Formats: sequence, structure tokens, C-alpha cells
Amino acid sequence: MASLPLPTTPNPHFSRSRYTQTRKSINVTTTHLPNFQNNEQRFPISYKSYFHHISSLCKEGQLPEALAILTEMELEGFQIGPEIYGELLQGCVYERALFTGQQIHARILKNGDFFSSNEYIETKLVIFYAKCDLPEVATELFQRLRKQNVFSWAAMIGLYCRIGCNEEALLGVCEMHENGYFPDNYVVPNALKACSALQLVKFGKGVHGYVIKMGFDCCVFVASSLVDMYGKCGVLEDARKVFNLMPERNVVAWNSMIVGYVQNGLNEETMEVFYNMRVEGIEPTRVTIASFLSAAANLDAIEEGRQVHAIAVLSGLELDNILGTSFINFYAKVGKIEDAELIFSRMNERDVVTWNLLISSYVQDGQVETALDICHQMRSENLRFDSVTLASILSAFADSSNIKLGKVGHCYCIKNNFVSDVVVSSSIINMYAKCGKIEYARRVFNTSMQSDLVLWNTLIAAYAELGLSGEALKLFYQMQLEGVPPNLISWNSVILGFLKNSQVNEARDLFLQMQSAGVQPNLITWTTLINGLAQNGYGYEAILLFQKMQAAGIQPNVVSIVCVLSACTTIASLLYGRTIHGYVMRHEISTSPSIVTSLVDMYAKCGSIDLAKKVFDSILNKELPCYNAMILGHALHGQPAGAFAFFEEMKKEKIQPDGITFTGLLSACSHAGLVDKGFEVFTEMFSKYHVMPSKEHYGCLVTLLSRCGSLEGALRFILTMPIEPDAHILGSLLAACREHNETDLGKYLSEHLFKLEPDNSGNYIAVSNIYASTGKWDEVSQLRDLMKQKGLRKDPGCSWIQIGEELHVFVAGDGSHPQTEVIYHMLSGLEREMRFMGYVTADGNIKYPASKSIT
Repeated sequence: MASLPLPTTPNPHFSRSRYTQTRKSINVTTTHLPNFQNNEQRFPISYKSYFHHISSLCKEGQLPEALAILTEMELEGFQIGPEIYGELLQGCVYERALFTGQQIHARILKNGDFFSSNEYIETKLVIFYAKCDLPEVATELFQRLRKQNVFSWAAMIGLYCRIGCNEEALLGVCEMHENGYFPDNYVVPNALKACSALQLVKFGKGVHGYVIKMGFDCCVFVASSLVDMYGKCGVLEDARKVFNLMPERNVVAWNSMIVGYVQNGLNEETMEVFYNMRVEGIEPTRVTIASFLSAAANLDAIEEGRQVHAIAVLSGLELDNILGTSFINFYAKVGKIEDAELIFSRMNERDVVTWNLLISSYVQDGQVETALDICHQMRSENLRFDSVTLASILSAFADSSNIKLGKVGHCYCIKNNFVSDVVVSSSIINMYAKCGKIEYARRVFNTSMQSDLVLWNTLIAAYAELGLSGEALKLFYQMQLEGVPPNLISWNSVILGFLKNSQVNEARDLFLQMQSAGVQPNLITWTTLINGLAQNGYGYEAILLFQKMQAAGIQPNVVSIVCVLSACTTIASLLYGRTIHGYVMRHEISTSPSIVTSLVDMYAKCGSIDLAKKVFDSILNKELPCYNAMILGHALHGQPAGAFAFFEEMKKEKIQPDGITFTGLLSACSHAGLVDKGFEVFTEMFSKYHVMPSKEHYGCLVTLLSRCGSLEGALRFILTMPIEPDAHILGSLLAACREHNETDLGKYLSEHLFKLEPDNSGNYIAVSNIYASTGKWDEVSQLRDLMKQKGLRKDPGCSWIQIGEELHVFVAGDGSHPQTEVIYHMLSGLEREMRFMGYVTADGNIKYPASKSIT
């Protein structure tokens, strides 16, 4: 950048001797201005020497010494020229010394219009106030400039960028160009920074064209800014093109490329660029290390993260707050919370941000008590909680449903005037909602001083999570009536509320409405709808929606892949499941533990236990969810030996089982009729492994006893359970009553079931079938009439099979399939074979063979 021109020729209208005295008069005071030619004549060497000395001191940051020289010059009778004041103002810019700069400004004004109206001084003052981030003063001085130049424009555009007024910055660039001043290689990077902040990639491309036209693309500073702009706007291909064409790449350029990749979720590409940077011999900075660690955490790449930690140490990078927080964040995300705390303990200076990160790490790891201990330590070091600290603490209380501590946290917020903070208020609302006190959450919302979009969204999401779709929809419309337009998060929450309440059609309608309103669904919207459809039994529709999402240009992530695999499992579609597996392999995302577990689960539940085993064997580091999926798969296939084999393998690997593990084992025993083994597993669960039984575990044992014909034993077990039986437990016993003609027990169970699920038609049908099997037709008629009064209808049985691209659906009583006669002929043949083999009793029920051991 060219330097500012110095005024070498003094104004001839104001040439006077330095000895000219001010003439005193009652009415008139004449201002005398210096003759700088006399300085050069009387002190040709000394004046220049003083100037260079002051300039040198200013560059070294020694402002007091420079001002002392100025005072000495004044005492010696020198007339101070604009160049001296310009150097002093530049020194104040280096040090951001606002007060000193204001004093110099006062001296300039005191010396009269010649100085204060000098173009060089005027420009230096604009630059000084702009660099000190005083927009009001800088703007006023800029507008008063008699002649604006590249330097004053650059200062103002840079100021607008720093304070976040990006639109004004770009308007300034346009106006500067229209006025005949061409933005230089200092202005262009600020323009690109504003483009990235506003996500104006087209404007950025226009600036890129200007850069090429002016020949600035060879400037590493400008090229790095282009890479950064394209990266932050998500146009990684263009960023890489600019990066590859750079004749010279410094560490800033490499960092821009690395940051661009990591911000757009391209973590593997981030690692590749870092590797190439090392090959080129470029030493990493704190930005490099922090970005790489973020990518490593996202990929769960523990070893790579540790290696970069070693590189940072060998490079001599000090463990300051920036680097320290990056290490803490990495180790916490990969589950090495102890290492995160070790880094924290070794940091010399720890600010509130660092403490907050450690507290948040413990909260996310579920260690609420440890997080609270860290809070006490933070207070002992005289550091005050801020909104982030309180949000983390309240989140811990929410996740643990600890309403008592949540109220304590709320009281602290009130006492310390934090309730006006939007982040804290939304955390309080979320805490009460998750603790089941939605009315308290509503009260906090109603008493908030400012109900902005964040608070509205928090309350809508709270109602949606509870399945209170009506209340969520009311709030959605109410916020618009109060002048708060909804954003994408608002729409997503209401859609979730509908799906949680099984209102699939309403969710679909809202999905279409949001697009009609000009709001484009994002990945979260699509994934929410796919998951909701799968959870509500619309598996085929969920798979079609997954295809539409890709057609819309939205790339699925791990969560959406897991959801669509769940949909494949729902409809037992091995064809679609294998298709999704192929997609996962092609896009190299099969390393995610959740995806691998979902694949194992899908293959097992779609009838291919061998393919499930192949996927399981391909996993290098097998975790508990994968073992659980294999155990449940073998249980579903009636293979208890396989289920227990995997359990034994788990124990050898020293993997601690959880409640899901024992649900699978008990289910395996239930399917095979292994009563003794089932109770042995149940006893070991809490006595040896300290896993407290849940309703699922009790339900498995009730089903086991019922299937083996021990109805009295099942009833005794239910009566001795420490928890109240739910409809599923009672329903499994009721189903066995029909097979064994236990009318009285069926009637007893039905009374409880009708109270638990008054609108479940299946319970009425089950009891009706028990009465019908014993010839009690009056009772059957009464139940049918009761169902009509309640408006209940029997849901017909439904099954399906996919052959090629076609899905064949079969509904009970429906003869519309073109091959109905062939199908029923085949079923008749199968029934004859089953009767011959002894698997069907005289009344047509399935006969379960008794089994006492694992074969």
C-alpha cells in the first residue's frame, strides 16, 4: 500500500518567522502559523533527526518517549510540522492509544486551521479513530474531509467490517469505486470478509473478477482472503481452485483452506490438507492446530489428535487459552475427559471460557456432580458465572430431571439479574420442560422481559418434545400475531410435535406449507420427517422421502442414515436395506458406530442373520451397541445359543452389559421357552452386573412363563413385581389365556387393561376371542356392542413382502391381490403340513414346544 503523501511545501499565505509574537488586543487575536522553511534553514539536521527519532519510537511502541521528544522540540523553539503529528497519530494507531491520540488531536486543533484542515492530518485522524473502533467520530471526520482518498476509504471500510456493519462496508466499496478510487489490496480483503459474513457469494465472485482484472491475484494476502471467502460461503471447489493457483502459499493461505473444510464438515479433507502443509514444511499456528483438532474430534480420530498435540508441543506453541480450549474440546468430544482435565490443570491462565468448556464437557458426559464441583472451584478463584456457565448447569439439571437443583439454579439467576439474558431464560424454560413442569416453563416465558425468537422457539420445542402438538401450533401462530416471524427452527419443532403425537398427515401438510412460504427444509427437517414416518409405521414412505431429500441436493448425515435404516427395518425390506448399505460403503461413512449398529440390527430383523454377522465381523473396535444388536437379532431368530455365545464374547472383551443386553437374553429365553435359564439370567442381572430390572425385563419373564403355559406362575410373578405392570405385560398374559381357555383370568386381566388403554381395540378383540373359544357368545356380543359405542374398530392384520421393485401388501379379509387363489392354495398346504408335524392344535392355535436347555 502506498504511503500517505507528506506536505513538503508550506502554505505561502501563512509563512511567518518563528519569532513572530501574537499581537494582544482587546477585541482581536491573530493566530500565527509556523514557517517550516525556517526550521530547515536554522536546524537542517536537527529537525530531520528529531522527526526520524520520533518515527522510530512510535514504531517501537514507545509513545511516552516520542511525546517527550515533541515537548523538547517545542521548548527549543521548533515549529512542529504536520509530518510529526502524523507519525504520533500513527504510533497511537499501533498501540490503540485512544487517550493519547485524543490529546494529540487537541494539540492539532489548538494550532489552528492550517493543521486541522491539512489533508494529511485529516486522513491520519480518520485512520486513528477508525482503528480505535469509534464509528461515530470516524464517520463525522470522514464526511468532513475536503478530499477523500484511498487511505480514508480503506480505514472506514475496515472499521465497518470489524464492528459487523458488513452491508455498509460493501456499500462503501461500491461508492469508493464510483468516486474514482480503486480498492487496493488492503481494501479487497475487507470486502471479501464482508461477503463471507453476509453469505453473498455472487458479490464475492464479482470482487474476485475485480481482483483478476487488477492483477491482485498474485498477492498472497488477497488470494488467502478469496480462499477464506469461498470456504465460509460453502463453495469449496472454488476455494480449492484459488488455493491451487496461488504461486506462493503462506500459513494464512493453508489455514484458510483448512478452516474452510472443517467449517463445512469435510473433516477428512481437513486432515489431508494438514498433511500436505506438513510436507511443504509450513509450520502450524494455533489456528491450524485448533482446526485440525475440531476435525479429529468429529471423526473420533483419537490417535491423529494426539499426534497433532505432540506437534504443537514440539513446535513450541504455548498452552494459552486458545490452544488449551482446543485440546480440552477435542479430548472431551472423543470421551477422554480425564485428559481434558489434565490439559486444564496445566494451563497457566484460565479465563471464564476455559472453565465453561470444562464444565460443559462434564455435563455432556453425564457427570453432573463433577460439573458442580468445577463450578465451586471456579467461584473459589473469584471468577463469576456468566450466561454460558449457567446454561451448562441448567442443562445438566434438565438432563438429569433434577427439579430441585433446577429451582436452585433458577433462584441464582433471579438474584444475579440473569433472567433478562435470552440464553439463560431459554435454558430455564428447557430445564422445567424436561423435568415435566411445562406449566413452570410457560410461566417463565410469560414473565420474560423480551420474548424474542429464541424464547419462542424454546417453548415451542418444549411442547413438541412432549407431543403436545396443539399447544406448539398455537404458539407458532401466536408468535406471528405478535410480530415475531418464525424461522426454520420454528417450523421444524412444530413438525416434530405432530410426529410425536402420531399426526403424520398434519406433519406432511406443514412440510408442504413451509415450502410454499418460501422456507426451504434443511437436513434436520428432512431427517425429522423421515424418522417420524419410520417411527409411526410409514417405513416405505420414509424411504421414498429419503430419496426425495437426495434429489433436492441435501446430502444425508449419520443421523439420517440411521433413520432410513430404521425405516427399512420397520417394513423388513432387505432390498432397500442393502441399497442403503451400498450408499454407506460408497461414501465411506460405515465407520460410524451408530451406522454399523443400525446395519447389524437391520439385517437381523430383515431375516438375514448371516449378513448381520458379516457386518459385525468387519468392525475393528466392537462396542456394546453392536453386541446388543447381535444378541437381539439371534433372540428374534429363535437362536438362544447364538445370543449367549455373543454374551460370552462380550465378557471376554470385558465389555459391561447394560439393560438392553439383558432384554435380548431374556427375549431369547422367551422365544425358546427356556424358563430356568431365563430366571438365572434375570437373577445375575442385578446380583452380578448391578443392572436394575425395568418393565421390559419383567415383561420378558411374564411372556416366557405365559408361552410355556404357566399362567398362574406368570400371574404370581406380576403380583410380586415391585413396579406396576403396564398394558404390554398384562397383554402378553391375556394372549395366553385364549390358548389355555382361562376365561376367568382373561376377564380379570381385561378389567385392568380397559382402564390402562380404554381406546385400544386390540384388548377388546383379545377378550372377545377368549369368550368365543369357550362358547360364551352373549359376552362376545356385549363386547362388540361396547366397541361400537366407543367408536372402536378392529385394525385388520397386515403383512407385506417385496419382490424386485414391487411391494406386495396383504390385509386380512382382502382378496384384491391378483394371485389370491394361488396364495390361499399354498397356505392350505402349509396348514396341512403344520398339523401333520404337530405344530397346530385342534382349535387352530400355535403350539410352542417346551424346551429346557440351549441346543
